[in-house]
Amino acid sequence: MKKLILPLVACMLGAIAFSATPKAATPKAAAPKAAAPKPAPLRAGAATSVITPPIGSMRVGGFVPLPSTHVHDELHARCLVLDDNHKKIAIVICDLLGFHRSVSIEARRIIQEETGIPPENVIISATHTHSAGSALGTVRYVNEQKLDEYQLFLAQRIADGVRRAMTLLRPAEIAFRSVDLPDPILNRRWLVKDGKGEANPFGIIEKVRKTGQPGPEFSGPAGPTDNALSIIALREPAGRMIAAYCAYSMHYAGMNMPNAISADYFGAFCEELKQLQSTWTDDPPFVAMLANATSGDVGSNQKRYNHLDKTAGPYGRSRAAGHDVAVAADAALKSINDWKDRASLDARFRELDLGWRKIEPELIAWAKEIEGKAPRLASGPIPLAAKWATTPDWATRLSYAGRVQALAAKTDKVKFPIQVVRIGDICIGTSPSETYAEIGLDFKKRSPFAKSFMIELNHAMLGYLPPPYQFEFGEYSTWPGTNIVERDTSIKMLDALIAMANDLKPNGSD
Repeated sequence: MKKLILPLVACMLGAIAFSATPKAATPKAAAPKAAAPKPAPLRAGAATSVITPPIGSMRVGGFVPLPSTHVHDELHARCLVLDDNHKKIAIVICDLLGFHRSVSIEARRIIQEETGIPPENVIISATHTHSAGSALGTVRYVNEQKLDEYQLFLAQRIADGVRRAMTLLRPAEIAFRSVDLPDPILNRRWLVKDGKGEANPFGIIEKVRKTGQPGPEFSGPAGPTDNALSIIALREPAGRMIAAYCAYSMHYAGMNMPNAISADYFGAFCEELKQLQSTWTDDPPFVAMLANATSGDVGSNQKRYNHLDKTAGPYGRSRAAGHDVAVAADAALKSINDWKDRASLDARFRELDLGWRKIEPELIAWAKEIEGKAPRLASGPIPLAAKWATTPDWATRLSYAGRVQALAAKTDKVKFPIQVVRIGDICIGTSPSETYAEIGLDFKKRSPFAKSFMIELNHAMLGYLPPPYQFEFGEYSTWPGTNIVERDTSIKMLDALIAMANDLKPNGSD
């Protein structure tokens, strides 16, 4: 037996030695790029937090903030949390005109501390209701500010809502719909015919005027509308709805009690869609959410809604607009037959360092002249950025006199937060400004994801954001003090968003 084993061992050793002999290198084909791992089954949870300020708080939405004396309907932070077993994403929509960047920073700090969700994975946007309490603070054009009592309350309530949504995480299915809904909206910037232009507060005749009901003095809209109602739907597997995160480009509906707090049509939409999609016995309750897409130059179609002021009371427009959008969303949700139980999650966040709006010397001279002429009242509401109360006919001019001087004094950079979130094959881009519709349309065209849309007023409120060429036409949303960032901001923002979206594109199918 030993005689047989010894030659066998020798042969094996020889084979090993032979295989270890150096060989000429042969080129190898590059290994294929690994496909993204298949995500685990999706989980989702949704909840709301009341964020209504105390009666007596200043109600914003006009040039002169006024103290609130009534709450018509409660304001909410509507929260959705998604979990793919690798990452969690939190999405929050607040019934606010807007909020300061520091509020978002504080809310996301608390969220990370209490839930572990990192700040870059949290979206917090405002609806832009013009009848909310102010979350902007008292100091304008600053990146950081000490939060006031309401801002601190707001940050905590946002975090509370996210925490509650996490508590309700459960297996979920997801679907996406985009519905064409043109009738409730129109571009509110219209080109005026020759000789019909009006002077702005700075004394310049403008080529565009803001209107929700254009007449014969106009030649056509100055830009497009984005008619899409984008919907991300979540439900329990083959069961009840969990949430619907929707986005639509309507600035707000407006016309309400002058001193009352209200979520405007955004709140009306959420209440009606909840009634259409669920019952009061559903537990946990369905959460409807409506973000403002890109509506810096898009308002409600006043021909469709104005008559309601006389027949349906001060909130007739809000109810009607909310109804129109909710009915469209409900029909879209009921048509879904392509639910998926998996969607991998990812996000990118960065802050661009941009310049503030440049103020020419002649504007400073104009501001000094206005402040020299504007009447000083001993008491009364003070226009935004103004230094004292004045008569109504001087309120706008005095407001902008303060704004342009404050902007001219800026020497630092604007912290301009932008974010892209991927939910499976769906992509959400964000802007911290009131963004023109054509910018949102451009994002959809350039995005590597077919299912893409933008929302505005995310993580901050940094004025209006027009494309550069729109400045030559004028109108309120292009004025210095309403637009507060450098002229090419929309170009820089879009380029950065698309780069971030490309970075999120998975290698394999989702």
